[in-house]
Amino acid sequence: MARDNRQKVKLLVLMEMLRQDSDEEHPLSTSEICRRLGEQGISCERRTVGMDMQVLNDFGYEVMSRTVGHEKAYYVDDRSFSVPEIKILMDAVQAEKFITPSKSEALVSKLAALGGSHRAEILKSSIVCFNTRKHSNEMIYYNVQALEDAVREHRKASFLYFDLNERHEKVYRRDGARYTVDPMALVYDEDNYYLLCWSLKHEGVTTYRVDRMERVRAEEEPVCPQALAEGDVHGYTSQVFKMYNGVPEEMTLVFHDSLIGAVYDRFGEEVEIRRVDGETCSVTVTVQDSPVFRGWLAQFGGLISIA
Repeated sequence: MARDNRQKVKLLVLMEMLRQDSDEEHPLSTSEICRRLGEQGISCERRTVGMDMQVLNDFGYEVMSRTVGHEKAYYVDDRSFSVPEIKILMDAVQAEKFITPSKSEALVSKLAALGGSHRAEILKSSIVCFNTRKHSNEMIYYNVQALEDAVREHRKASFLYFDLNERHEKVYRRDGARYTVDPMALVYDEDNYYLLCWSLKHEGVTTYRVDRMERVRAEEEPVCPQALAEGDVHGYTSQVFKMYNGVPEEMTLVFHDSLIGAVYDRFGEEVEIRRVDGETCSVTVTVQDSPVFRGWLAQFGGLISIA
């Protein structure tokens, strides 16, 4: 870039420098700022640094200053995300199995950078790799983008759908023919991303795992009216277990007091739990009966049953 043009972007370069490499514990001194700008072909005199900082403050960037040694030093401490917020996001990315290892590493690095270079090193050094069951579909980002476009624009979506065999090879359903569906929403549940669709054949909602899709695209054809009219996504997700389709039924569950927390975790704290006797409660919920739901009941032994 020509020298004159570099001077025109001086304030932008200066603000980016402060965001990435400064905080309250690591302010950049006036001489350090001049040196760094000079390395990028931008001339800067010590006496003009304070004026530049005032311009940034006038535009609402909140550049702070304090004296370090015999000169002023500057830093930016007001960031979009705090360190605890960034840490939570990084841990969530690391834990999710639908994000591949390479995509996880790249996304974690981007999140860490939100805290600035000094905090980024601290944040990345504290990451614990506790989920080793990562999926291998590197197209997950593209899949999500294409499906989100289809949902937002109320268009059909199509894709190839596959399972994995014992040798980790893809086995395509329908002999490799494309699925064409009427998408309603993308939903995250039980460590996986799912596409909820309206099925004319089953007159209800069906689900597909996004990480099991390939060659996803949004079609030009609009979705069927039912995909819009029947789009009670919240109601559907409150009934299903691990996105396993079943027949919606109203059930009364009778359970031991020790499972009150588990019932709230599964059905939400807004459900009405009724006392049956000294150690037993009951709740009436609508669920989609399925092997997964029955498995959820079975894990508690005889402490919960269907009335």
